[in-house]
Amino acid sequence: MNWRMQFNAFSTIISKEVRRFTRIWVQTLIPPAITIALYFVIFGELIGRRVGEVGGFDYMEYIVPGLIMMSVITNSYSNVVSSFFSTKFQRSVEEMLVSPMPNYVVIWGFVLGGVARGMSVGAIVTGLSLFFAHLDVVNLWITISMVTLTAVLFSLGGFINAVYAKSFDDISVVPTFVLTPLTYLGGVFYSINMLPEFWATVSKINPIVYMVNGFRYGILGVSDISIGVAYGMVIVFILCLYGWAHWLLQRGVGIRQ
Repeated sequence: MNWRMQFNAFSTIISKEVRRFTRIWVQTLIPPAITIALYFVIFGELIGRRVGEVGGFDYMEYIVPGLIMMSVITNSYSNVVSSFFSTKFQRSVEEMLVSPMPNYVVIWGFVLGGVARGMSVGAIVTGLSLFFAHLDVVNLWITISMVTLTAVLFSLGGFINAVYAKSFDDISVVPTFVLTPLTYLGGVFYSINMLPEFWATVSKINPIVYMVNGFRYGILGVSDISIGVAYGMVIVFILCLYGWAHWLLQRGVGIRQ
């Protein structure tokens, strides 16, 4: 399969994925934005007035990057896990596997579809945040690159979850019992420097800490983690999850049964 045919297959998958969530944008783009807007009102406006400043910024300004990142993480993950599982459930994934299309084309087609949805919701949430806080982006390149890498990482995570899932109930287990706790404990609403030394050290096991702090550094210029370490950790996680996803697809785990 030459590169032109691979590109056509790749662009077809991406186009299908983008049309999938834009066709029902009232269900895929608006509800997450409304949910995050409620976080702005409750945590930023009501609780934030009592908290005061964190890291030299008003509490509202401090949590905005984390809330934007939370929306990107959730929607990138959910888009891929639901889409690929539906493809597997309908047996249409078998047509991809018997075709000469390489596995990496399948993986990255679905992943970039998840990135597109995550970034779309992130852009909407960013626009809403401007009604609640004044944001001056300190480093645009770091901001865009960190949120993009994060969307890629959790799209890969959603892909792996979908491969293992055997029912529609299985695709909600990881978001409920793993993703949500890690997100809330990932420094979205607080600085890990506010924690006792032991818990601050434990928090660094959480991969979302590095993503939130890297993105926060791009917008506000402050971070609890070295920006170089943050990039390094995110890239390592991406490589590990991609290798895992490729191996699963190569072996036909959860598909060729």
